[in-house]
Amino acid sequence: MSNVCQLSLTEWNWDKPVHTSIVSEWSLHCFTSSILQGLPASSFFMGCLLGGLVLGVLGDSIGRKTMLFFGCLIMSIASIFIAFCNNVWMYSALRFVSGYGRAAIGSSVLVLCSESVGKRYQGKVGTIGFFMSTFGFVSLPCLAYFSKDYSWRVLYLSTSLPAIVYCLLMQFCVYESPIWLLSKGKVIEAYAVLNTSHLKNESSNLDHNKLSFTTMSCSDPPLIKILLRKKSILGQLLLAVAAGFGIGLMYYGMPLGLGNGNFSLNLYLSTGLNALLELPSFLIVFFLVEKCKRRSTLVGLSVLSGVCGMSCMIASERKVLQMVLELTSFFSACTAFDLLLIYTSELFPTSIRNAAVSIVWQAVVLGGVVSPVLVDAGGDSNNKILAYLVLGIMTATAGCLVVFLPETKGLEICKNIEEQEQKGCINHV
Repeated sequence: MSNVCQLSLTEWNWDKPVHTSIVSEWSLHCFTSSILQGLPASSFFMGCLLGGLVLGVLGDSIGRKTMLFFGCLIMSIASIFIAFCNNVWMYSALRFVSGYGRAAIGSSVLVLCSESVGKRYQGKVGTIGFFMSTFGFVSLPCLAYFSKDYSWRVLYLSTSLPAIVYCLLMQFCVYESPIWLLSKGKVIEAYAVLNTSHLKNESSNLDHNKLSFTTMSCSDPPLIKILLRKKSILGQLLLAVAAGFGIGLMYYGMPLGLGNGNFSLNLYLSTGLNALLELPSFLIVFFLVEKCKRRSTLVGLSVLSGVCGMSCMIASERKVLQMVLELTSFFSACTAFDLLLIYTSELFPTSIRNAAVSIVWQAVVLGGVVSPVLVDAGGDSNNKILAYLVLGIMTATAGCLVVFLPETKGLEICKNIEEQEQKGCINHV
């Protein structure tokens, strides 16, 4: 068969209309540059990384709800504009902007939920956001499958327009974190939230003066200054980042490996199965978060994910076994991801919690950037086995680093660094 790139455009046709993908519409199939081929995805992930660093820190200053609103608005508007792009350069630039806004959403939701309930429910409520994101994950392959014969622009519009509606609804249905309001000395606003939200019954006996007292000495300097002054906080953040990076290698690497054809499985089926696996993963975290210790559970899940990931390529001749191993690896990584973010939100005080969770979240994303590069660098099947061995070892090793972090199960969340040091909110046993 002749190479289509060596033929004139009148000598061959696409199986489907040219507008079904950016590759066919913009004639990108003959570009051999690996930089151009990976530019849209790389731009999105780079936007996520930059947004996680900038917006994550900003969220501790302007508020959880405000950051969630602007992050969602930036992402959805950029995605709408993507649907009207006419070249790969504009497409990649808007993907960067979309990733930049998207970076603030997950961490803001997690922190806002955990700070809006009492100590008893903080662990469980943090998993609600994961549950809802799973529905989005499940819906994506369904939308992609049913719109595969239409323009790729339809898929972008069908996923971005509902986000605009959400932004509008959020302004009326979501309250700001009362803990954040107190940390900023906004006692009246915090008192109003406690008396109008689901916490009304729990807050009915609260004294306004007592709330005022709790706001004293709640402020901390910016995260960068804290990390430079407090080496223990810097060490904890670096360990959490390393664990997130290792988990991200498998959490993103396995679905991307399937999508690139490394496991010879149907793309829609494999993506859908991976999405469905997040449901039991959420349920496990939801029901066990109050019972399981953070460190030992994260170590076990990371090691299991790494071992199963390494075994996927070894079992390449047995497709059923390979799929079971791949799904087990992804399931373990997904559960570890959910638990790690809850753990991070418990590990750091209110004054820097949003920034810390966002940074760890983007470390997971960075793992997703690196993993397909390592797999693609493997080349032939023998080297791909070596590549997945490296990924598995890195995932298991990075997960084991959490043994050097303090345990947080059942302990009170502190408002600032000083309170954390004085009260010993974190248990090192």
